[in-house]
Amino acid sequence: MAEERLRPDPDELLGSIKKAARGKLTVFLGAVAGVGKTYKMLEAAHERKADGVRVLTGWIETHGRPETERLAAGIPGIPPRELVYRDRVMQEMDIDAVLLQQPELVLVDELAHTNIPGSRHVRRYQDVEELLVAGIHVYTTVNIQHMESLNDVVAQITGVIVRETVPDYVLAQADNIQLIDIPPEELIKRLQEGKVYRQGQVQQALKNFFRLGNINALRELALRFTASRVDQDLNEYMRQKQIAGPWPAAGRIMVCVSPSPFSAQLIRAAHRFASGLHAEFLAVHIETAQRRFPLGDKERDRIARNMRLAEELGARTLMVVGNDLVKEILEVARTHNVTAIVVGKSGNTHLQDLFRKSFVDRLIRASGGIHVYVIQGTVEEEKRPEIKTVIPTTSFAGMMPFAGGLAMTALVTLAGWLGRDHWELVNVALLYLLPVLLSAVWWGRWPSYFTAVISVSCFDYLFVPPLFTFSVYDFRFVWSFAIFLLVSFLIGGRTEWLRREAKAAQLRERGIRALYKFSREIAAVIDLEFICRELVRHAGETIGRDTLVLCPDKSGKLYLAGSYDSSRFALVEDFSLSDAEYAVAVWSYKNRRVAGCSTETLPGAENLYVPLTAGENVGGVFGVRIGTQPVTPEEKRLIDAWSGLAAMAIERVTLARQAQQAALVVESDRLRMALFNSVSHELRTPLATITGAVSTLLDPDIQYPEELRTELLETILYGAARMERVVNNLLDTARQESGMLQLKTDWCDIEDMVGSAWRRISERKQTHTLITKLPETLPLLRADCVLLEQVLINLLDNAIKYSPQGSPITVSAAQDGSQVVLSVRDEGPGIGREDRERIFEKFYRAPQVRKVSGTGLGLSICKGIVEAHKGVIWAENHPDGGAQISIRLPVSSDGTNP
Repeated sequence: MAEERLRPDPDELLGSIKKAARGKLTVFLGAVAGVGKTYKMLEAAHERKADGVRVLTGWIETHGRPETERLAAGIPGIPPRELVYRDRVMQEMDIDAVLLQQPELVLVDELAHTNIPGSRHVRRYQDVEELLVAGIHVYTTVNIQHMESLNDVVAQITGVIVRETVPDYVLAQADNIQLIDIPPEELIKRLQEGKVYRQGQVQQALKNFFRLGNINALRELALRFTASRVDQDLNEYMRQKQIAGPWPAAGRIMVCVSPSPFSAQLIRAAHRFASGLHAEFLAVHIETAQRRFPLGDKERDRIARNMRLAEELGARTLMVVGNDLVKEILEVARTHNVTAIVVGKSGNTHLQDLFRKSFVDRLIRASGGIHVYVIQGTVEEEKRPEIKTVIPTTSFAGMMPFAGGLAMTALVTLAGWLGRDHWELVNVALLYLLPVLLSAVWWGRWPSYFTAVISVSCFDYLFVPPLFTFSVYDFRFVWSFAIFLLVSFLIGGRTEWLRREAKAAQLRERGIRALYKFSREIAAVIDLEFICRELVRHAGETIGRDTLVLCPDKSGKLYLAGSYDSSRFALVEDFSLSDAEYAVAVWSYKNRRVAGCSTETLPGAENLYVPLTAGENVGGVFGVRIGTQPVTPEEKRLIDAWSGLAAMAIERVTLARQAQQAALVVESDRLRMALFNSVSHELRTPLATITGAVSTLLDPDIQYPEELRTELLETILYGAARMERVVNNLLDTARQESGMLQLKTDWCDIEDMVGSAWRRISERKQTHTLITKLPETLPLLRADCVLLEQVLINLLDNAIKYSPQGSPITVSAAQDGSQVVLSVRDEGPGIGREDRERIFEKFYRAPQVRKVSGTGLGLSICKGIVEAHKGVIWAENHPDGGAQISIRLPVSSDGTNP
């Protein structure tokens, strides 16, 4: 166990490698404004500047303090960017200018600041993240009340809800956090002297936010956070240096996430609890079938945001489907060894708790040895999601639904009037429910409400005494009218809700079906272009929007890999992306973050851009045109699903290509070894023969007769020809492997090619005879004559090697429709069934009783050349004995091959 604790965590090692390529973030943390964070940051920057570091100020807020302004003046600054907002010229940090200057260290004040609309990012911490990714070190300042996880705690302490917050992961990734703190009395003195706020704001600040109790409570939060960070750094150092120490017991905290608006507070509370106990953090959402009302888009969207918040705070998320909420929670807790559960206090009244046990009571009774912490939630403003969505509302064009309800009411009134002598009033009243119900089913609640009011009015005016007036003699009819309207409103509202849920279910079913079809189509595909085209087509058809995919080329530049036009319902090739939109897509790709319309980053774009991220790799960018139609929660979920599927598919393509490259490397190594072996064997023998013959001829002491001299010269010629064939085969194989084999087509006569090939291997004509069966009606081929002649040479040479001495070699050809079949047959032992396909592989040689020379490349080269001519080559045994290798080449009707 001690060795396991001392072993470095692989995730931490990977995180260290990633952080090494980023800039370093130093945060000057304060409890409240006015403690001197900016001043201390400028002092530290001057020290770095004195050490030779190139320091620039990206954004500094001096608040008119002379001493701060003097320090800021000593450091070069980046001129701010001017933006026009609501007819006012306002200034923000120019992040592009900072990136262009590429300083070693940049100062960025007020990390939690919200940028002016029109900036690249909505929040300043996003600007800082981009600078860090670019490798620039950053000094920044922030107050403890701006931390996301402490938002509800600060609101409870001060009574002020802080709107501008920074996600906890930003501070968690900081390389250094320096706490800037002064006594509360000194801070109040600075306030009274006007060194924090202007004189007109001092008294109000002292009465509200800057009360002594608030300052002390915020100081405690800042000190606790800093102490926790120091303890974390110490533990990390001990783990890296493999220092044994008293490690805390491993606990596990679980928080229950629901659609409640208070779940975000429970998640933050559980995060603080887990951080204090050095425990793991688990966030669980239980989807039960016993819910009284199915989840709507707003609730689903809130669950997704809460689960994302839990992930940002370091939790491991889990979603479970079950019937009994308490049973499923405890089952998950026991399965994952949870030591404590954090839940929210029930909103039931005392009367409800009297007749039915609350969820918290049942959970506590059944929890056993698991601790249950109950948190009271308060109403707070919900945070905006990364991709903004809107809940679709039902709208009616024109007055047709209301006119339809009026027409149905008129028909019912006519029917009731004609049968008034035979029907009771209760029957007529029930008849009036029919147009109300049909209006709700067909058109929605508002036409249904309108029809209900008209129906009650008609019933009162025409059927309730006194007739033709809106007054009644019997007061019981007033209660009947009220109940009728109440029932009508309930029917209309619930029917409208059912219509909306049915429509959403249809959209979800269509999206799931499209996702399933897309995933099935690309399951075994490694063609990137096909995957991109299918992605934009399926996604565009499903959500009814223009879609596109940008993928990086070999140089890393994005290119359009596929686009879909929803107005034409088809894939398009003429799609053009403006420079501004392309810049947003490039930013999303490089920074691995969602950007564009409906987001907080570059929201002025027309499209929404989602990086296709799988693991540590980004395979491209998926774009969706938003325009004037905001994204719905269902569309957002579909976009996330499409992006995830496409990212995994592109990652699979990348891995497949890497596997192919690895296989090519292995094949190249095998080819190299085979080449070395073949060269050492096939070239050594003819080279030794040539060397011996030349040495004999050059011996001045011996006079050879003319016959012997001629025989020695023929031996040299034979050895040189053999070496030439080996070298040519090696060169041809290299050309095929590299893809450099190019056809030089011309008119070719088969009979001429056969005769030329036989002449080039004339050294063996003394022992073998050639028999040709070539009809005069053979068409001319338009092919590469040199390469086809090389094929014939290799086939004839192969037949000579594997046939007995003096046996004939038969070459035959025939036209078979639009094809020509050319065969070379020998009188040898034939080819085994298992060898007929493998003999065309490189370096494969069929086993024979007698030893046959060769490299095993001749037939492989023949196969490559024939297939380059769109032909087929195969081997078989001839019925009369021997082996026969045939090639089939296509020709067109006019005598030329296509």
